[in-house]
Amino acid sequence: MTDVLRRGRASLAFAFFAQGVAFALLVTRIPAIQDRYGMSDAVLPVFLAAVPILAGVGSVATERLVRRIPAGRVLRWSQPVALLTLLGVGAGDSLAELAVALGVFGVAVGALDASMNMLGVSLQRAYGRSIMLGFHAAYSLGGILGASLAWVGAHWDLALWVSYLPVVAVLLPAVLVGSRWYVEGGAAGESAAGPVGQGQGGQVVFRALLPLCLVMTFAYIGDSTVSNWSAKYLQDVLGGSEQLSTVPYNVYMVTTLVGRAVGDLGVRRFGAVAVVRGGAVVAAGGFAVVAAAPGAWTGMLGFTLLGLGLCVLVPQTFAAAGRMFPGDSDAAVARLNVFNYVGFLVGSPLVGALGDAWSYRGAMLVPMVLVLVTLVYARSFAARPDRYGGGHERARAVDVGRGGDGV
Repeated sequence: MTDVLRRGRASLAFAFFAQGVAFALLVTRIPAIQDRYGMSDAVLPVFLAAVPILAGVGSVATERLVRRIPAGRVLRWSQPVALLTLLGVGAGDSLAELAVALGVFGVAVGALDASMNMLGVSLQRAYGRSIMLGFHAAYSLGGILGASLAWVGAHWDLALWVSYLPVVAVLLPAVLVGSRWYVEGGAAGESAAGPVGQGQGGQVVFRALLPLCLVMTFAYIGDSTVSNWSAKYLQDVLGGSEQLSTVPYNVYMVTTLVGRAVGDLGVRRFGAVAVVRGGAVVAAGGFAVVAAAPGAWTGMLGFTLLGLGLCVLVPQTFAAAGRMFPGDSDAAVARLNVFNYVGFLVGSPLVGALGDAWSYRGAMLVPMVLVLVTLVYARSFAARPDRYGGGHERARAVDVGRGGDGV
């Protein structure tokens, strides 16, 4: 394994980490953002929904951009834009300024999410073994740090821009320096036409990609259920204290980090299909425990299982798209990434509507069933010519001639 690939892997992992920090700093300070701009409860959902919608636009635009320029260059410049707009969110004075900042943030996040995973898929192909979960583990670690920094800012009643400025001041130059070592590795001998069934038309590609799109959507419905409803559920349904209600999401993030940190070993040993099936079953079990929990601590066990189960689904879905379309993996990843935001948009309103109309315990059964549907599509994760699991790694034939910006 060359030093070029090792540096590329480390620099990309740092990009995932930085994005985890930035995104957590935004979403965990939403109440403070609402207070700063005097935003009503009726207007807030409009602003929040606009971010994933525009991120989808950014992801689609990235698919077109990478036909002309390397994905590493898209990541190199979209990540600083996202960091700077975070400062804009914290320093603005009017709703119009907030709208502009969040709009640019959304488009930049879509571009960097897509380009990060494009590079991750190509590096995994170059390595010849599963490494995608490690990149997403770095994102989880960044999310934990970002949430912790947000807690410090809230605890000390710091202005938003004061909380954000030191983080941006550290991360911005670091990601620019790290971007020098982005690598776009490709396996030798891959056909530009891709595998049988890929075809040249976008409709044919989408039909083949559809099972993975559904898995991505279901995984993010589950994730958004935890991030948006775990605190309310523990306090209002399970009778936990206000202080205890802040714990489930932290537990979920920690177990997500742990699962992703060791998940690549599982893929190498048992194969992606077995790991995805196991993750879906564990996640469904977590939702079942949450729905049936007699008290707060049992509910906490359920959220722990959810972190361990859901954590493997998204990284493996991106990796499967790269294996399914080796000749056009960038386009496959960009299209698949849109369903990240579809799941995020659907998940929170779905659980809220079902909770109000029926019961929150019953609402938890819906993402449980959706996650179990992943079992139907598990064969879509099967290794193709480049097998990353089961002790059958292919020979590493690597083209590392292109960096993120020609370096």
